Formats: sequence, C-alpha cells, structure tokens
Amino acid sequence: MKKTWQLEDMPSLKGKTVIVTGGNSGLGYESVKVLAKKNARVILACRSLSRGNEAKSKIMKDQPQTSIEVMALDLSSLDSVRKFADAYKAKHNKLDILLNNAGIMNVPYGKTTDGFEQQIGVNHLGHFALTGLLLDTLKSTPKSRVVVISSLLHKKGHIDFDSFSYNKKRTYDPQVAYAQSKLANLLFAKQLNHLIQKNKLDMTVVSAHPGGAKTNLGRYQDKGSSFNLVKKIIYPLLIQTADQGAMPGLRAATDESVTSGMYIGPSGFMESSGHPYIAKSAPAANDLQTAEKLWKKSESLTGIQYNF
Repeated sequence: MKKTWQLEDMPSLKGKTVIVTGGNSGLGYESVKVLAKKNARVILACRSLSRGNEAKSKIMKDQPQTSIEVMALDLSSLDSVRKFADAYKAKHNKLDILLNNAGIMNVPYGKTTDGFEQQIGVNHLGHFALTGLLLDTLKSTPKSRVVVISSLLHKKGHIDFDSFSYNKKRTYDPQVAYAQSKLANLLFAKQLNHLIQKNKLDMTVVSAHPGGAKTNLGRYQDKGSSFNLVKKIIYPLLIQTADQGAMPGLRAATDESVTSGMYIGPSGFMESSGHPYIAKSAPAANDLQTAEKLWKKSESLTGIQYNF
C-alpha cells in the first residue's frame, strides 16, 4: 500500500453508486464533494431534507455536472431506516459503496424512537440495520464495499450490553457512551467481514477513523478553561480540517489496494493527522467473542436478520 495516498490517487468512480450517511455536514459533506467530483452517483442521506438540499446546492454551485440525490434518513428511527432502504431499492438496483459515516458525539442523555440510548442507537444500531436492509443490493453488486467510520476514542470504549437502553439518567456518561458506540462500530465491521468471508461474498468491509478533525461533532464538549487551553495549544498541532479528516474514509471507500478487514486512519503523530494509512485498533476491537455477541444483540434489538 502506498503510504502517501492523496485524492489524486483516487480512481474515477464513473458508473458507481455511493451512499453517504450524514452527508450534509462535516466529514460526510466533504466525502460527498469528493465522490461526486470523481463522477460517482452520490446519495446524500441525512435526517433533514432541507439541510441536505442546501448541501447539494452548495456543492453543485462549484461542480454543476455532478450527480447528487438527497434522501431522508434518520438513524435514530428504525422505521426511517426501513423507509430509506425501501425507497432506495425502489430507485436503484445496485450499490457499490455504503459509507456509514453519520454519528453523534457526547450528546446529552436521550433515547432513540425505539428506546435505545441515542449514541449506541444512531452510531451503531442504525447503521447495523441500514447495512442489513441493503445487503441484498450490496451482494448483487460486483466488488461492493461497506465502510464503517469509527474514532480514536474507541480505545476508551467497553461494551456494556445492559447499557444500550439506559433507564436512569444518573447512570449516563456521554463520553463513556460515545466511546462504547465507536468500539461497537469496529466490532460490527469485524464480524461483518468475518461473515462475508465465511460466505465467500464478493464484498469488502473496511473501517476507518478521521483522527482529530474540526467538525461540529464535538459541539457538546465541555467548553471550560481546560478546553480553551487545549484548543489554543494542541489543536493546531493535532487537529485536521474536515476535508483532511475525510481522507481515511475516502481511501477506505475507493482505494483498490485496500483489502477487506483493514482499518484506515491518519499516519501521523498519535494517528491524529497525516496521510491515510493502516491504523492500529485497540485489543477490544479484535475480540471475536464480543463481536459475535454484539451481532446477536444487534439483530435482536433491531429485528434485522442478515441474509448471507
């Protein structure tokens, strides 16, 4: 694999169809811009159609020949996920790349429509359901690819299966819940890759993380004096722009030298910035027993059974 992969190394995506969840802002928006510029037909999936159309208009102002379709997808609602999948399959008979990018971070206590703690619900269970509902389309598309975006903070994560539905607000720690959801992302990708290999499907599963990227994802972070000190001193050294943060996901989605099961992240100091390359995950992200248990728990909670 090339260590200094850049956008110039990305192949043409003409004829390919790509879904980007959370494509209206942050890393998702930057990913949509690049994928569309590379001639892919991009489905910009997001909760708000108005914000999605604003993002589309902004991109097409500079790239009028690109193909972007906005579709409603609320990952905090399994009903919305099902409606999105049905609507997509009614319009499209192929799916080359599913970029599971959308996420929420350190949000106040709350539950999804289906009663899940909202960070595990949106970041993991929503994407688990979406991927399962689109699996037949992915299977029927030669050399299709699923990309799961995680975070460096997965290294602080621990899967507490009893915490997926918090019944008492006092038990909720937003940072713990976020780290758990990002670890779940990697365990999901690991088990999905295992099952795809076992069933000899013509698919690739790759996970990625953006390192430190300046987006609105951290808007709920405590903004005290220590945060301001870090922002002034550490951010310039470690934090990338959103377009740079999108690079690991874009490489995971498009680089033909990437193989199934890989984990891509920035190659610089502490994996916070730099060219996208092979990253190191925590030992907990490679626990096959926990990955299998999480899979079964996710099937049970979402009611989605994968048809391999």
